[in-house]
Amino acid sequence: MRRTSDGTDVAVTGLGAVTPAGPTAPETWAGLLSGIPRAVPDPLLAGLAVDFSCPAPFDVSARLGPRLAARLDRYTGMAVSAAREAVADARLDTSRWDSSRVAVVMGTASASTEHHEQVYALMAAGTPEKVSPMALMRSMPNMSAGEIGIDLGARGPNLSVSTACASGATAVGLGRDLVRSGACDIAIVGGSESMRTRSAAVCFHQMRALSTRRSDPGAASRPFDAGRDGFVLGEGAGVLVLERTEHARARGVSPYAYLAGYGASCDAHHMTAPHPGGRGAAEALRRALADAGLAPADIGHVNAHGTSTKANDLAEYRALRAVFGGETPPVTALKAVLGHAAGGSGGIQAVCAAFVLRHQVIPPTPNLVALDPAIDLDVVTAAPRRTAVGAVVSDSFGFGGQNAVLAFRAA
Repeated sequence: MRRTSDGTDVAVTGLGAVTPAGPTAPETWAGLLSGIPRAVPDPLLAGLAVDFSCPAPFDVSARLGPRLAARLDRYTGMAVSAAREAVADARLDTSRWDSSRVAVVMGTASASTEHHEQVYALMAAGTPEKVSPMALMRSMPNMSAGEIGIDLGARGPNLSVSTACASGATAVGLGRDLVRSGACDIAIVGGSESMRTRSAAVCFHQMRALSTRRSDPGAASRPFDAGRDGFVLGEGAGVLVLERTEHARARGVSPYAYLAGYGASCDAHHMTAPHPGGRGAAEALRRALADAGLAPADIGHVNAHGTSTKANDLAEYRALRAVFGGETPPVTALKAVLGHAAGGSGGIQAVCAAFVLRHQVIPPTPNLVALDPAIDLDVVTAAPRRTAVGAVVSDSFGFGGQNAVLAFRAA
């Protein structure tokens, strides 16, 4: 490892998550280590060509109370819950912090499809008077960041970003930049999404992006497998607390990891298809490593985007080979367990990356029966792999060719 913390790295001091593997970050981590896929038949999608998904065990009202739940969309409720958990995990006292120095940056790909469907149904039925006056506000893409700021009293920069399925990682990277620049001491960052809706399922199916393995949903998400046929709709939120290293030290907090690097790029190639050679993804990887002051040989693990689609997995492999050559680090694709949480995925992956560095163990990728012969990767399968990991990169790629890569260093 070529670098130690010099004050420009940013400390990861708190983690929060809501995912199909569990309603908290530790439960999510345990679920990922178990390697049990969470895809099941979904009553919300009954009767559709693809009628299964990966739902999160999360009740907004039960977790946050009926009064707050009445104004929150599901994706916002998961974000607020994960943010509360992350702040508590960081041992931050919101009554004593300088709230003007606390930023919130959250990512989402589509915000709420749930409430749009409800509004359209009421309009189509000729009953517009039944549309809630809160419907528009509940579905706006800035509401996850806004509601976190309101809930925690964070009065610093409050930003929402949308870079499709790279949104969560982009938000983490931009939050890191705010802390590093001195604009704030603390940034609450991540992504949240809930696209377990009929319209999302129909649209993705029409694009031939979803797995149609209805007879065995648990085996449907198969990143890098020769038999992969698409992703599985998921949902969730992943939130991290980032702090200036000196600020965390002054509080006597031991970081999970340091967020040392962030790289972003655009394929500038196609609306939905990645560049077949992984050109933009490779550039984002190189930029993250350069920003972190790390060499490819320093990376001990890749938390892959791993959607389980033919084109994306192959493009990601080619990007990894372009950067790492024949010495690609051990790879895990969380979507085999969690499904695809779209804009929430990058935040969830970042939470997992921090856990990997804290515990020095890499979760497995289930459902990989036969590695695609065109892909030569060391994918961790069957069981968690305990190994020395000094640094991790986490890949997130989205429609529009938008790429974001985060580089974490062990604390």
